[in-house]
Amino acid sequence: MKLVMFSPRERELDRGWPGRLDGDRVIQLAAQTVESFLTGGGTAREHDEFPLAEVVLRAPVLRPLSIRLFSDARTFVFGNTASIFGPDAVVPWPTGAQWVEARWCVGAVVGAEGGIGGFTLVNDWRCDLPPPKDADFGFTLGPWIATAGEYEPAFAWSDALEHAARNTHLRAGEVLVSPPLHAQRVSRDDEVSLEHGELGTLRSIVV
Repeated sequence: MKLVMFSPRERELDRGWPGRLDGDRVIQLAAQTVESFLTGGGTAREHDEFPLAEVVLRAPVLRPLSIRLFSDARTFVFGNTASIFGPDAVVPWPTGAQWVEARWCVGAVVGAEGGIGGFTLVNDWRCDLPPPKDADFGFTLGPWIATAGEYEPAFAWSDALEHAARNTHLRAGEVLVSPPLHAQRVSRDDEVSLEHGELGTLRSIVV
């Protein structure tokens, strides 16, 4: 199942609605967010139906409770949860930066009972500002979450999940991010994208 947060193009919605992709349609789900849908066991009543061409996809996790950036399955740092962008969104060029780098990663979204509910693409933006501000200005997530079982992970996610959960409690909507799959320097007004199997194509532009 591919889960999204979306808004019909003709409606101004602050948060959007959760839905599932069905070919060229989006089926609205009776849940507050994708993470609440995952927490509820991945089942919910279905509401309205919209053509995919007539909706705007948002970040599938709009406000992650935490972001853990792994360099290997036993080492991570925390990322900024306040600067989240969705697919095709414009990311503002960080003030004072001379260059910006797109770091393409896979993110595991925590679902019910602290397990992995699904996977999404993540652009972990970096720039040449002094740490930690080099990694503090943006993450792009999307375009959807492929539920666990639909995507074959390449990273040691079970080890990373166990390490993240040690001495704490993981909640639905937290995001674990793999080491970069690919890195790319970008210039102002560049559009960059990554296509990755069942996780779709994540496009971004920096202005």
